Amino acid sequence: MEPNNVDGEVEDTDRESSQRRNIRENHSNYSRYQGAVRQKAYIFDGEGNYFDKEWDLAQGGGKEFCWYHVELPKGNQKLSQSAQYIIDVLCPPLKLQDILSLISNGPFCGHVDGALVFRVNSPGPAYSKFTFRIAARVTENSVITVSLGRIPRLDFSPANESLLSEIPVVESSNYGSSEDKDRGGIVIREHVLEFLLTMNHSEEADNPVPRSVSNLVVHILDTHVDHLQDVVTKLEIELDSVEFELDRGGLALKKQMLDDRKFPKMHLDLQRLLQVIAHGEQVFPRVKEKCSSKEWFAHEDINALEELIGRIRRLKENVGFIANRVKAVQAGLDSWQAEQINRKLYYLSFLSIIFLPLSIITGVFGMNVGGVPWTGQRDPELKNGFRNVMILCAGMLVIVLLCFIFPGLYGRLMSWRRRQLLLRSLSITRKSFVRRSSGGGERTERGGYLRL
Repeated sequence: MEPNNVDGEVEDTDRESSQRRNIRENHSNYSRYQGAVRQKAYIFDGEGNYFDKEWDLAQGGGKEFCWYHVELPKGNQKLSQSAQYIIDVLCPPLKLQDILSLISNGPFCGHVDGALVFRVNSPGPAYSKFTFRIAARVTENSVITVSLGRIPRLDFSPANESLLSEIPVVESSNYGSSEDKDRGGIVIREHVLEFLLTMNHSEEADNPVPRSVSNLVVHILDTHVDHLQDVVTKLEIELDSVEFELDRGGLALKKQMLDDRKFPKMHLDLQRLLQVIAHGEQVFPRVKEKCSSKEWFAHEDINALEELIGRIRRLKENVGFIANRVKAVQAGLDSWQAEQINRKLYYLSFLSIIFLPLSIITGVFGMNVGGVPWTGQRDPELKNGFRNVMILCAGMLVIVLLCFIFPGLYGRLMSWRRRQLLLRSLSITRKSFVRRSSGGGERTERGGYLRL
Protein backbone atom coordinates (compact mmCIF):
# COMPACT_ATOMS: atom_id res chain seq x y z
CA MET A 1 0.00 0.00 0.00
CA GLU A 2 2.84 2.40 0.74
CA PRO A 3 4.35 2.15 -2.78
CA ASN A 4 0.91 2.97 -4.19
CA ASN A 5 0.66 6.04 -2.02
CA VAL A 6 4.11 7.13 -3.08
CA ASP A 7 3.21 6.67 -6.72
CA GLY A 8 0.02 8.67 -6.24
CA GLU A 9 1.93 11.49 -4.60
CA VAL A 10 4.45 11.48 -7.45
CA GLU A 11 1.62 11.63 -10.00
CA ASP A 12 0.00 14.55 -8.16
CA THR A 13 3.32 16.34 -8.03
CA ASP A 14 3.86 15.81 -11.76
CA ARG A 15 0.36 17.03 -12.53
CA GLU A 16 0.84 20.17 -10.45
CA SER A 17 4.20 20.85 -12.06
CA SER A 18 2.70 20.40 -15.52
CA GLN A 19 -0.11 22.78 -14.65
CA ARG A 20 2.41 25.35 -13.40
CA ARG A 21 4.41 24.87 -16.61
CA ASN A 22 1.29 25.41 -18.71
CA ILE A 23 0.42 28.56 -16.76
CA ARG A 24 3.95 29.89 -17.23
CA GLU A 25 3.77 29.15 -20.95
CA ASN A 26 0.43 30.92 -21.17
CA HIS A 27 1.83 33.97 -19.41
CA SER A 28 4.85 34.02 -21.72
CA ASN A 29 2.56 33.86 -24.75
CA TYR A 30 0.41 36.58 -23.25
CA SER A 31 3.40 38.85 -23.01
CA ARG A 32 4.29 37.95 -26.58
CA TYR A 33 0.85 38.97 -27.97
CA GLN A 34 0.27 41.83 -25.56
CA GLY A 35 0.91 44.48 -28.22
CA ALA A 36 -1.38 42.84 -30.79
CA VAL A 37 -4.45 42.38 -28.58
CA ARG A 38 -6.07 45.26 -26.69
CA GLN A 39 -7.59 44.44 -23.31
CA LYS A 40 -9.89 46.47 -21.12
CA ALA A 41 -11.21 45.56 -17.70
CA TYR A 42 -13.82 47.48 -15.68
CA ILE A 43 -15.67 46.94 -12.44
CA PHE A 44 -19.10 48.51 -11.87
CA ASP A 45 -20.52 49.19 -8.43
CA GLY A 46 -24.18 49.01 -9.53
CA GLU A 47 -24.75 52.66 -8.59
CA GLY A 48 -23.72 54.24 -11.88
CA ASN A 49 -19.96 54.30 -11.27
CA TYR A 50 -17.17 52.28 -12.84
CA PHE A 51 -13.45 51.84 -12.25
CA ASP A 52 -10.53 50.30 -14.09
CA LYS A 53 -9.30 47.00 -12.70
CA GLU A 54 -6.54 44.50 -13.31
CA TRP A 55 -6.95 41.67 -15.79
CA ASP A 56 -7.67 38.77 -13.44
CA LEU A 57 -10.97 37.53 -14.98
CA ALA A 58 -12.55 37.48 -11.51
CA GLN A 59 -16.28 37.90 -10.99
CA GLY A 60 -17.90 40.57 -8.93
CA GLY A 61 -19.84 40.12 -5.73
CA GLY A 62 -23.17 41.53 -4.59
CA LYS A 63 -24.16 44.47 -6.76
CA GLU A 64 -20.70 44.68 -8.31
CA PHE A 65 -20.01 43.10 -11.69
CA CYS A 66 -16.98 43.02 -13.98
CA TRP A 67 -16.52 43.46 -17.70
CA TYR A 68 -13.53 42.13 -19.64
CA HIS A 69 -13.20 43.11 -23.26
CA VAL A 70 -10.73 41.72 -25.82
CA GLU A 71 -10.19 43.61 -29.08
CA LEU A 72 -8.62 41.50 -31.82
CA PRO A 73 -6.54 43.26 -34.50
CA LYS A 74 -8.00 43.75 -37.98
CA GLY A 75 -5.09 42.20 -39.85
CA ASN A 76 -4.43 39.47 -42.34
CA GLN A 77 -4.43 36.69 -39.78
CA LYS A 78 -6.23 33.36 -39.96
CA LEU A 79 -9.03 32.32 -37.64
CA SER A 80 -6.68 29.94 -35.85
CA GLN A 81 -4.35 32.85 -35.08
CA SER A 82 -7.28 34.77 -33.56
CA ALA A 83 -8.07 31.69 -31.48
CA GLN A 84 -4.48 31.66 -30.22
CA TYR A 85 -4.86 35.29 -29.18
CA ILE A 86 -7.99 34.47 -27.20
CA ILE A 87 -6.43 31.40 -25.61
CA ASP A 88 -3.41 33.41 -24.46
CA VAL A 89 -5.60 36.09 -22.93
CA LEU A 90 -8.54 34.14 -21.46
CA CYS A 91 -7.04 30.77 -20.53
CA PRO A 92 -7.19 30.00 -17.67
CA PRO A 93 -9.96 30.11 -16.37
CA LEU A 94 -11.86 29.57 -19.63
CA LYS A 95 -11.82 26.17 -21.29
CA LEU A 96 -11.41 25.23 -24.93
CA GLN A 97 -15.15 24.91 -25.48
CA ASP A 98 -15.60 28.47 -24.22
CA ILE A 99 -12.91 29.72 -26.61
CA LEU A 100 -14.43 27.90 -29.58
CA SER A 101 -17.89 29.23 -28.79
CA LEU A 102 -16.53 32.79 -28.77
CA ILE A 103 -14.26 32.73 -31.83
CA SER A 104 -16.04 30.42 -34.29
CA ASN A 105 -17.83 31.82 -37.34
CA GLY A 106 -21.57 32.09 -37.75
CA PRO A 107 -24.43 32.93 -35.38
CA PHE A 108 -24.77 31.18 -32.02
CA CYS A 109 -26.69 31.59 -28.79
CA GLY A 110 -26.74 29.02 -25.99
CA HIS A 111 -25.41 27.98 -22.62
CA VAL A 112 -21.82 26.79 -22.44
CA ASP A 113 -20.50 25.55 -19.11
CA GLY A 114 -23.27 27.34 -17.21
CA ALA A 115 -22.79 30.72 -18.92
CA LEU A 116 -24.86 32.38 -21.65
CA VAL A 117 -22.74 32.68 -24.80
CA PHE A 118 -23.83 34.45 -27.98
CA ARG A 119 -21.88 35.55 -31.02
CA VAL A 120 -22.48 37.35 -34.33
CA ASN A 121 -19.33 36.45 -36.24
CA SER A 122 -19.35 36.83 -40.01
CA PRO A 123 -16.96 34.79 -42.16
CA GLY A 124 -14.49 36.68 -44.26
CA PRO A 125 -11.02 38.16 -44.10
CA ALA A 126 -10.26 39.96 -40.88
CA TYR A 127 -8.89 43.01 -42.69
CA SER A 128 -12.17 43.68 -44.53
CA LYS A 129 -14.31 46.53 -43.24
CA PHE A 130 -17.39 44.39 -43.89
CA THR A 131 -16.30 41.59 -41.56
CA PHE A 132 -17.95 42.00 -38.13
CA ARG A 133 -17.33 39.83 -35.10
CA ILE A 134 -18.80 40.35 -31.65
CA ALA A 135 -19.16 37.61 -29.03
CA ALA A 136 -20.03 37.65 -25.36
CA ARG A 137 -19.97 35.28 -22.39
CA VAL A 138 -22.46 36.43 -19.76
CA THR A 139 -22.83 35.31 -16.16
CA GLU A 140 -24.63 36.92 -13.24
CA ASN A 141 -21.62 38.98 -12.13
CA SER A 142 -19.29 39.16 -15.13
CA VAL A 143 -19.29 39.71 -18.88
CA ILE A 144 -16.48 38.76 -21.27
CA THR A 145 -16.66 40.17 -24.81
CA VAL A 146 -14.52 39.64 -27.89
CA SER A 147 -14.64 41.95 -30.92
CA LEU A 148 -12.76 42.29 -34.19
CA GLY A 149 -11.32 45.79 -34.28
CA ARG A 150 -12.70 48.78 -32.47
CA ILE A 151 -16.46 49.15 -32.08
CA PRO A 152 -17.52 52.81 -31.76
CA ARG A 153 -19.19 53.82 -28.50
CA LEU A 154 -18.52 50.44 -26.87
CA ASP A 155 -16.12 51.90 -24.33
CA PHE A 156 -16.76 54.49 -21.64
CA SER A 157 -15.14 57.89 -21.15
CA PRO A 158 -15.18 60.36 -18.26
CA ALA A 159 -18.24 62.57 -18.10
CA ASN A 160 -18.33 66.16 -19.35
CA GLU A 161 -15.66 65.46 -21.99
CA SER A 162 -17.97 65.00 -24.97
CA LEU A 163 -17.46 67.06 -28.10
CA LEU A 164 -21.23 67.12 -28.62
CA SER A 165 -21.72 69.12 -25.43
CA GLU A 166 -19.53 71.97 -26.69
CA ILE A 167 -20.84 75.17 -28.33
CA PRO A 168 -19.63 75.13 -31.96
CA VAL A 169 -18.24 78.12 -33.84
CA VAL A 170 -18.00 78.40 -37.61
CA GLU A 171 -14.39 78.35 -38.80
CA SER A 172 -13.41 81.54 -40.63
CA SER A 173 -10.27 83.24 -41.89
CA ASN A 174 -10.39 85.91 -39.19
CA TYR A 175 -10.95 83.44 -36.37
CA GLY A 176 -9.32 84.60 -33.21
CA SER A 177 -10.64 88.16 -33.37
CA SER A 178 -12.17 89.85 -30.38
CA GLU A 179 -15.70 89.13 -31.62
CA ASP A 180 -15.07 85.39 -31.86
CA LYS A 181 -13.39 85.35 -28.47
CA ASP A 182 -16.43 87.06 -26.94
CA ARG A 183 -18.71 84.43 -28.45
CA GLY A 184 -16.62 81.56 -27.10
CA GLY A 185 -17.12 77.94 -28.24
CA ILE A 186 -14.96 75.46 -30.10
CA VAL A 187 -14.13 75.43 -33.81
CA ILE A 188 -15.50 72.38 -35.65
CA ARG A 189 -13.52 71.78 -38.80
CA GLU A 190 -15.11 70.51 -41.97
CA HIS A 191 -13.67 66.98 -41.91
CA VAL A 192 -14.73 66.55 -38.28
CA LEU A 193 -18.22 67.74 -39.13
CA GLU A 194 -18.43 65.30 -42.04
CA PHE A 195 -17.41 62.48 -39.71
CA LEU A 196 -20.02 63.45 -37.14
CA LEU A 197 -22.71 63.53 -39.82
CA THR A 198 -22.01 59.87 -40.65
CA MET A 199 -22.57 58.83 -37.02
CA ASN A 200 -25.96 57.64 -35.86
CA HIS A 201 -25.10 57.69 -32.18
CA SER A 202 -23.49 59.82 -29.50
CA GLU A 203 -19.92 59.63 -28.26
CA GLU A 204 -18.47 57.38 -25.59
CA ALA A 205 -18.70 60.13 -22.98
CA ASP A 206 -22.47 60.22 -23.47
CA ASN A 207 -22.92 56.52 -22.73
CA PRO A 208 -24.93 55.88 -19.57
CA VAL A 209 -22.95 53.72 -17.18
CA PRO A 210 -24.75 50.36 -16.76
CA ARG A 211 -26.09 49.55 -13.32
CA SER A 212 -26.53 45.82 -13.94
CA VAL A 213 -25.32 43.04 -16.18
CA SER A 214 -28.54 43.28 -18.20
CA ASN A 215 -27.82 46.97 -18.92
CA LEU A 216 -24.33 46.01 -20.10
CA VAL A 217 -25.65 43.28 -22.43
CA VAL A 218 -28.11 45.72 -24.01
CA HIS A 219 -25.32 48.28 -24.36
CA ILE A 220 -23.09 45.75 -26.19
CA LEU A 221 -25.83 44.76 -28.65
CA ASP A 222 -26.86 48.39 -29.12
CA THR A 223 -23.33 49.44 -30.07
CA HIS A 224 -23.13 46.55 -32.55
CA VAL A 225 -26.30 47.76 -34.28
CA ASP A 226 -24.98 51.33 -34.26
CA HIS A 227 -21.77 50.12 -35.87
CA LEU A 228 -23.73 48.42 -38.66
CA GLN A 229 -25.86 51.55 -39.08
CA ASP A 230 -22.72 53.67 -39.47
CA VAL A 231 -21.43 51.42 -42.25
CA VAL A 232 -24.81 51.56 -44.02
CA THR A 233 -24.86 55.37 -43.76
CA LYS A 234 -21.37 55.62 -45.28
CA LEU A 235 -22.47 53.35 -48.13
CA GLU A 236 -25.49 55.58 -48.77
CA ILE A 237 -23.30 58.71 -48.84
CA GLU A 238 -20.82 57.01 -51.18
CA LEU A 239 -23.60 55.85 -53.49
CA ASP A 240 -25.11 59.36 -53.59
CA SER A 241 -21.75 60.88 -54.51
CA VAL A 242 -21.17 58.27 -57.22
CA GLU A 243 -24.60 58.90 -58.72
CA PHE A 244 -23.92 62.65 -58.69
CA GLU A 245 -20.57 62.10 -60.44
CA LEU A 246 -22.25 59.91 -63.04
CA ASP A 247 -24.78 62.63 -63.78
CA ARG A 248 -22.03 65.20 -64.22
CA GLY A 249 -19.32 62.99 -65.69
CA GLY A 250 -18.74 61.95 -69.28
CA LEU A 251 -17.57 58.91 -71.13
CA ALA A 252 -14.21 58.67 -69.37
CA LEU A 253 -15.79 58.41 -65.89
CA LYS A 254 -18.26 55.74 -66.98
CA LYS A 255 -15.49 53.72 -68.64
CA GLN A 256 -13.37 54.01 -65.50
CA MET A 257 -16.20 52.76 -63.28
CA LEU A 258 -16.83 49.85 -65.62
CA ASP A 259 -13.14 48.96 -65.68
CA ASP A 260 -12.83 49.22 -61.90
CA ARG A 261 -15.98 47.11 -61.38
CA LYS A 262 -17.06 49.58 -58.71
CA PHE A 263 -20.72 48.62 -58.50
CA PRO A 264 -20.22 44.82 -58.54
CA LYS A 265 -17.77 45.24 -55.66
CA MET A 266 -20.24 47.46 -53.82
CA HIS A 267 -23.00 44.92 -54.38
CA LEU A 268 -20.75 42.17 -52.98
CA ASP A 269 -20.04 44.28 -49.89
CA LEU A 270 -23.77 44.80 -49.43
CA GLN A 271 -24.35 41.05 -49.58
CA ARG A 272 -21.72 40.54 -46.87
CA LEU A 273 -23.39 43.23 -44.79
CA LEU A 274 -26.76 41.56 -45.30
CA GLN A 275 -25.25 38.31 -44.05
CA VAL A 276 -24.07 40.02 -40.85
CA ILE A 277 -27.49 41.58 -40.31
CA ALA A 278 -29.17 38.21 -40.95
CA HIS A 279 -26.94 36.66 -38.27
CA GLY A 280 -28.01 39.36 -35.84
CA GLU A 281 -31.64 38.78 -36.79
CA GLN A 282 -31.21 35.14 -35.81
CA VAL A 283 -29.25 35.72 -32.59
CA PHE A 284 -31.07 38.68 -31.00
CA PRO A 285 -34.46 36.93 -30.52
CA ARG A 286 -32.70 33.92 -29.00
CA VAL A 287 -30.77 36.19 -26.64
CA LYS A 288 -34.05 37.76 -25.59
CA GLU A 289 -35.58 34.32 -25.06
CA LYS A 290 -32.65 33.10 -22.98
CA CYS A 291 -32.40 36.29 -20.91
CA SER A 292 -36.13 36.43 -20.15
CA SER A 293 -35.74 33.32 -18.00
CA LYS A 294 -32.96 34.89 -15.92
CA GLU A 295 -33.97 36.41 -12.61
CA TRP A 296 -31.15 38.96 -12.71
CA PHE A 297 -32.15 40.27 -16.16
CA ALA A 298 -34.37 43.34 -15.82
CA HIS A 299 -37.74 43.59 -17.56
CA GLU A 300 -36.87 47.01 -19.01
CA ASP A 301 -33.84 45.49 -20.71
CA ILE A 302 -36.06 42.79 -22.24
CA ASN A 303 -38.08 45.59 -23.84
CA ALA A 304 -34.82 47.20 -25.01
CA LEU A 305 -33.84 43.92 -26.69
CA GLU A 306 -37.21 43.90 -28.46
CA GLU A 307 -36.50 47.39 -29.80
CA LEU A 308 -33.07 46.26 -31.01
CA ILE A 309 -34.71 43.37 -32.90
CA GLY A 310 -37.00 45.86 -34.65
CA ARG A 311 -34.04 48.12 -35.46
CA ILE A 312 -32.01 45.37 -37.05
CA ARG A 313 -35.00 44.27 -39.15
CA ARG A 314 -35.49 47.82 -40.43
CA LEU A 315 -31.76 48.00 -41.10
CA LYS A 316 -32.03 44.86 -43.21
CA GLU A 317 -34.80 46.45 -45.29
CA ASN A 318 -32.69 49.59 -45.76
CA VAL A 319 -29.72 47.57 -46.99
CA GLY A 320 -32.05 45.80 -49.42
CA PHE A 321 -33.13 49.18 -50.83
CA ILE A 322 -29.49 50.22 -51.25
CA ALA A 323 -28.73 46.95 -53.04
CA ASN A 324 -31.61 47.65 -55.45
CA ARG A 325 -30.20 51.12 -56.14
CA VAL A 326 -26.78 49.63 -56.89
CA LYS A 327 -28.39 47.13 -59.26
CA ALA A 328 -30.26 49.95 -61.03
CA VAL A 329 -27.10 52.04 -61.50
CA GLN A 330 -25.17 49.00 -62.73
CA ALA A 331 -28.00 48.18 -65.16
CA GLY A 332 -27.82 51.76 -66.47
CA LEU A 333 -24.08 51.45 -67.02
CA ASP A 334 -24.53 48.09 -68.73
CA SER A 335 -27.15 49.54 -71.07
CA TRP A 336 -24.85 52.47 -71.86
CA GLN A 337 -22.01 50.09 -72.63
CA ALA A 338 -24.29 47.98 -74.84
CA GLU A 339 -25.37 51.15 -76.64
CA GLN A 340 -21.74 52.10 -77.27
CA ILE A 341 -20.99 48.63 -78.62
CA ASN A 342 -24.07 48.72 -80.87
CA ARG A 343 -23.02 52.10 -82.24
CA LYS A 344 -19.57 50.80 -83.10
CA LEU A 345 -21.08 47.73 -84.71
CA TYR A 346 -23.35 50.01 -86.73
CA TYR A 347 -20.35 51.90 -88.06
CA LEU A 348 -18.62 48.64 -88.94
CA SER A 349 -21.73 47.33 -90.70
CA PHE A 350 -22.01 50.62 -92.57
CA LEU A 351 -18.45 50.28 -93.85
CA SER A 352 -18.98 46.65 -94.77
CA ILE A 353 -22.12 47.55 -96.76
CA ILE A 354 -20.20 50.28 -98.58
CA PHE A 355 -17.28 48.06 -99.56
CA LEU A 356 -19.33 44.94 -100.30
CA PRO A 357 -20.49 46.14 -103.80
CA LEU A 358 -16.99 47.40 -104.54
CA SER A 359 -15.49 44.05 -103.62
CA ILE A 360 -18.02 42.33 -105.90
CA ILE A 361 -17.04 44.58 -108.82
CA THR A 362 -13.32 44.07 -108.28
CA GLY A 363 -13.90 40.34 -107.91
CA VAL A 364 -15.79 40.16 -111.20
CA PHE A 365 -13.18 42.07 -113.15
CA GLY A 366 -10.40 40.11 -111.50
CA MET A 367 -11.52 36.71 -112.80
CA ASN A 368 -9.02 34.98 -115.06
CA VAL A 369 -11.51 33.93 -117.75
CA GLY A 370 -12.19 35.11 -121.24
CA GLY A 371 -14.93 37.52 -122.18
CA VAL A 372 -14.45 39.91 -119.22
CA PRO A 373 -14.92 43.44 -120.64
CA TRP A 374 -12.14 46.01 -120.46
CA THR A 375 -9.46 43.43 -119.68
CA GLY A 376 -7.57 43.44 -122.99
CA GLN A 377 -4.48 45.50 -122.17
CA ARG A 378 -2.99 45.31 -125.71
CA ASP A 379 -6.19 46.41 -127.49
CA PRO A 380 -5.94 50.18 -128.09
CA GLU A 381 -9.73 50.47 -128.07
CA LEU A 382 -9.86 49.26 -124.43
CA LYS A 383 -7.20 51.56 -123.00
CA ASN A 384 -9.82 53.32 -120.79
CA GLY A 385 -11.00 50.11 -119.04
CA PHE A 386 -9.56 51.05 -115.64
CA ARG A 387 -11.25 54.42 -115.78
CA ASN A 388 -14.57 52.77 -116.63
CA VAL A 389 -14.28 50.37 -113.69
CA MET A 390 -13.51 53.27 -111.32
CA ILE A 391 -16.54 55.17 -112.65
CA LEU A 392 -18.70 52.10 -112.07
CA CYS A 393 -17.42 51.76 -108.53
CA ALA A 394 -18.06 55.45 -107.83
CA GLY A 395 -21.60 55.16 -109.17
CA MET A 396 -22.28 52.14 -107.00
CA LEU A 397 -20.90 54.00 -103.97
CA VAL A 398 -23.18 56.96 -104.66
CA ILE A 399 -26.20 54.66 -104.89
CA VAL A 400 -25.36 53.01 -101.57
CA LEU A 401 -24.87 56.37 -99.87
CA LEU A 402 -28.20 57.60 -101.24
CA CYS A 403 -29.87 54.53 -99.78
CA PHE A 404 -28.52 55.49 -96.36
CA ILE A 405 -29.07 59.24 -96.68
CA PHE A 406 -32.53 59.17 -98.23
CA PRO A 407 -34.49 58.21 -95.04
CA GLY A 408 -32.87 61.09 -93.12
CA LEU A 409 -33.47 63.57 -95.92
CA TYR A 410 -37.04 62.41 -96.27
CA GLY A 411 -37.66 62.84 -92.55
CA ARG A 412 -36.19 66.34 -92.55
CA LEU A 413 -38.27 67.27 -95.58
CA MET A 414 -41.50 66.04 -94.01
CA SER A 415 -40.80 67.88 -90.76
CA TRP A 416 -40.08 71.09 -92.68
CA ARG A 417 -43.34 70.65 -94.62
CA ARG A 418 -45.34 70.14 -91.43
CA ARG A 419 -43.73 73.24 -89.95
CA GLN A 420 -44.68 75.29 -92.98
CA LEU A 421 -48.29 74.06 -92.84
CA LEU A 422 -48.46 74.94 -89.16
CA LEU A 423 -47.13 78.44 -89.76
CA ARG A 424 -49.59 78.94 -92.60
CA SER A 425 -52.53 77.87 -90.44
CA LEU A 426 -51.38 80.19 -87.67
CA SER A 427 -51.14 83.13 -90.06
CA ILE A 428 -54.65 82.43 -91.41
CA THR A 429 -56.05 82.26 -87.90
CA ARG A 430 -54.34 85.53 -86.93
CA LYS A 431 -55.72 87.33 -90.01
CA SER A 432 -59.25 86.11 -89.35
CA PHE A 433 -58.97 87.20 -85.71
CA VAL A 434 -57.81 90.70 -86.72
CA ARG A 435 -60.60 90.95 -89.31
CA ARG A 436 -63.26 90.05 -86.79
CA SER A 437 -61.86 92.30 -84.08
CA SER A 438 -61.92 95.31 -86.46
CA GLY A 439 -65.74 95.14 -86.76
CA GLY A 440 -66.89 96.71 -83.49
CA GLY A 441 -70.63 96.71 -84.21
CA GLU A 442 -71.12 93.01 -83.81
CA ARG A 443 -69.02 92.95 -80.66
CA THR A 444 -71.11 95.82 -79.18
CA GLU A 445 -74.38 94.10 -80.00
CA ARG A 446 -73.33 90.86 -78.28
CA GLY A 447 -72.11 92.55 -75.12
CA GLY A 448 -68.37 92.69 -75.87
CA TYR A 449 -67.99 88.98 -76.75
CA LEU A 450 -66.36 87.82 -79.98
CA ARG A 451 -68.11 85.36 -82.18
CA LEU A 452 -66.04 82.23 -82.70
